[in-house]
Amino acid sequence: MTPTTSGGRDATTELRQAHDVLAEPYAERLATLLDEMPLERGILAAFCDLVRAAADARGAGAPTVGDIGCGTGRLAAYVLNRGIGVRGLDLSPEMVRVARREQPGLDVQVGDVRALPFGDGELEGAICWYSLMYLPPQDRPGAFAELARVVRPGGYVATAWKVGDDSARRGGESLGLGIGFDIWWLSQGELTRRFEEAGFAVAFWGGRPADPVEQQPQGYLIARRSSI
Repeated sequence: MTPTTSGGRDATTELRQAHDVLAEPYAERLATLLDEMPLERGILAAFCDLVRAAADARGAGAPTVGDIGCGTGRLAAYVLNRGIGVRGLDLSPEMVRVARREQPGLDVQVGDVRALPFGDGELEGAICWYSLMYLPPQDRPGAFAELARVVRPGGYVATAWKVGDDSARRGGESLGLGIGFDIWWLSQGELTRRFEEAGFAVAFWGGRPADPVEQQPQGYLIARRSSI
């Protein structure tokens, strides 16, 4: 069944087309954002350390993680510099095109978290940085099950999101670009439940208050795939 917005629109198409429009503005405005955010760098560094430790414990070589909803690839350089391979994925073809331009050599393709183009247990971990918040409730069980399928037992998923009360809002419309899409400001409890139901255990959670330019607090969570 094709997901629809509250107004009956094809939600997947709407989200893809909106992010096609946003690809160049994101490349221009967000390219160096991580450099200005020590807290986010620290959480990503902890994730990378956990991923490497899990790979070392198995006697494996250099680990690879998926960047699910990678956008313009702005996190890839940071992760690659920590000795971890990255395979990027985004719903938007324009985001993928820009990611290939901005991060030459990055392995990135068009894809959907609800049907990940990776083999069972192929990844040591996954990054879902502000990407799970676009999933309507009915799509979450399948998407989280896909993360559990492709992340090997003992691997990790790191996610960031906009903290709220689990209700849907419209995003993008205030940008003046003629776009709009549904977005859910999720509670920590909702994300924890979805991860646990899919076979993960929460290893870390945290958050920070909204900056002056933000409307809501930001949340961060790292979950470990069950070894059973």
